[in-house]
Amino acid sequence: MTWFKRQSGELDTSGEKKVRTEGLWVKCEGCRQIIWKKDLEDNLNVCPKCDKHFRIDARTRLLQLLDDDQYEIFDSNLVSTDPLKFVDLKAYSSRLKQAQADTGLKDALINARGKMNGRPVVVSAMEYSFIGGSMGAAVGEGIARAIEHATDSKMPLIIVSASGGARMMEGVISLMQLAKISAALARMDDAKVPYVSVLTDPTTGGVTASFAMLGDLNIAEPGALIGFAGPRVIEQTIRQKLPPGFQRSEFLLEHGMLDAVVHRKEMKAYISRALDFMDQSSDASRRSSA
Repeated sequence: MTWFKRQSGELDTSGEKKVRTEGLWVKCEGCRQIIWKKDLEDNLNVCPKCDKHFRIDARTRLLQLLDDDQYEIFDSNLVSTDPLKFVDLKAYSSRLKQAQADTGLKDALINARGKMNGRPVVVSAMEYSFIGGSMGAAVGEGIARAIEHATDSKMPLIIVSASGGARMMEGVISLMQLAKISAALARMDDAKVPYVSVLTDPTTGGVTASFAMLGDLNIAEPGALIGFAGPRVIEQTIRQKLPPGFQRSEFLLEHGMLDAVVHRKEMKAYISRALDFMDQSSDASRRSSA
């Protein structure tokens, strides 16, 4: 048995208590620099040295996009029911309970009403830390309801995607959400209500194959991974090396699959200006048809 007991605060040779700094520093995956966490948060979780955009949670996203940190959450009680009683290394029901405890959410989506630079909007923000932001029945229903609410109230819709795609634990029930959401967006388009899709890192699989690429305006954050199958799967399938930056937002913009790549600091202002432009275009169209 040792002659001392280790405690949370240890003494250094001067007899002064050491100050723990764990969790106060973050290593950037882009430039490999060590960043003071407070500086990173003050910079909207963008590396101040290399501009790498760190992943952020859905609640932070809403605070960044909506005025005065004020918004109203709706349809937050939707829950997946484990229809297939799926089990792999762990039961799906256990994964759901763990994700709900870790995030404080029922599933990987938050629907909110608020104002963006004074304009009433509906925002659906996906939560990647909830089973990889995957889309099951609850997420699909939540997005469909957000679309219907925006359509009925004539409020622009912004969906912020952060997802690994359809949730495999729900099988074809998850895949059905792609068609349901796409049909709701078609009705929204007929009603002439604007829809802006914001793609963040990562946006892949069934989410990319459906609503993430169906916006009137499709914009992405810098460096975001966007695609259907992952780059490793593609390389193994075609047995060729992919070009540098493949499936990153800048690559997609260059090849015509995105309308813009927008820095996080400019995202709110950019979307607001785009909605102003859509309003003016809609007014001009009505006048010309009169």
